[in-house]
Amino acid sequence: METIVLFLTLFACMGLGLSVWISMGVAALVTIGALGLGDATSLPTAMAKGIGNFELLAIPFFILTGELLNRTGMTERILRLMMYFLGRYRGGLAYASVGVNVAVSGVSGSAPADASAVSSVMLPAMKKEGYRPEFAAAVNASAAVIGPIAPPSIPMIFVALVTNLSVGKLFLGGVVPALLLAGSMVLLIMWNARRGLLPRTERVPRRAADLWPLTLAALPALGAPVLLIGGILTGFATITELSMLAAAYVLFLGLVVYRTLAPRDLLPLFRDGAVFSATIMILFAVVGAFSYVLTVGDLATGLSSLVEDLNVGPVAFILLAMVFFLIVGMPMDAVPAILIFLPILLPVATELGIDPIHFGVIVVVNLMLGLLTWPVGALLYVLTKMSGVSFGKLSVAVLPFLAVMIAMLLLLALVPGLVTWLPEVAFG
Repeated sequence: METIVLFLTLFACMGLGLSVWISMGVAALVTIGALGLGDATSLPTAMAKGIGNFELLAIPFFILTGELLNRTGMTERILRLMMYFLGRYRGGLAYASVGVNVAVSGVSGSAPADASAVSSVMLPAMKKEGYRPEFAAAVNASAAVIGPIAPPSIPMIFVALVTNLSVGKLFLGGVVPALLLAGSMVLLIMWNARRGLLPRTERVPRRAADLWPLTLAALPALGAPVLLIGGILTGFATITELSMLAAAYVLFLGLVVYRTLAPRDLLPLFRDGAVFSATIMILFAVVGAFSYVLTVGDLATGLSSLVEDLNVGPVAFILLAMVFFLIVGMPMDAVPAILIFLPILLPVATELGIDPIHFGVIVVVNLMLGLLTWPVGALLYVLTKMSGVSFGKLSVAVLPFLAVMIAMLLLLALVPGLVTWLPEVAFG
């Protein structure tokens, strides 16, 4: 009964257009009050518990790191290095777009942020070289999906916080999926190039003397992901401490090395980061109250019994979960979907023998692909605004990329070792 009241109230509030965090808070309050699930202190106590995790501090610092790197001109430096190697090939800018997104994904962790940072450079360059606007927008939108999957990944931190899984294992579990998605995009671009559908990029001279300065310009920007992944593998610092070190390192780059930041630029950056972090904390507070009601209602046990009665095996369950999260990702943003549904489904997956790291990574990949689907399609809206291509045309142009990435998702779901191998090697 508790669960029915909770979710009916939640979806009713969302249907009225209320924000997700308000809807979750109202749903928890109505359920606790109407069914007498606790005294007057139950709700604030549950909300305080929701923001009591020390690792939550990593989120604002990762957000700050991404914002700082977007202001340092990192994208242009990496693009110039990519074009040194790819500039002579047909479709070279499309390949470079994927490569730059893989590199940027290691420092931002946000798909819209990646799309904005990379597309502001790539779209004008691709337009100049004669790429069809809808294809250029589709490449950049699809490549931005890689960002929140590769480490450091803010959605992976959310998964860790609501499930008590290792952040480091989740980060490393996202490496192979990110590379597979990038590889599938490269193959599709190559197929288009061989059919003559893509223009040949203006030939870029490849003088050996140019490689060293281009590398020196791009190398410092790649230090942040090296610092983070190296710190995770060696265990010399916690993920929260590493996020602080990464922010400090990038701040040093902007102020001293690249000199693209001035002290007067910092206050707006810190203010915007603080406001965004506050919205995250509010969301986690109401998730604490929401989780309290789910615990009292014992939803996980009821769901486990249902799965057992239906005789659903691990493969069938993970495929059903994939379909569920792909559908959920259409109208709902990834973060609330993770916070609401993953704590409910993960215990059931674990009981069926599914590796929790594997399941968590699969859920994140599912929800990231939802950023490319109608009706919400956050990445489609970002690229529509930046490219001038209509939402309808972009939705069609992105379908081939979405299809190959869903194929990779299916492969990841059916071959758990692709996700779990690297965490097992690193952590045992």
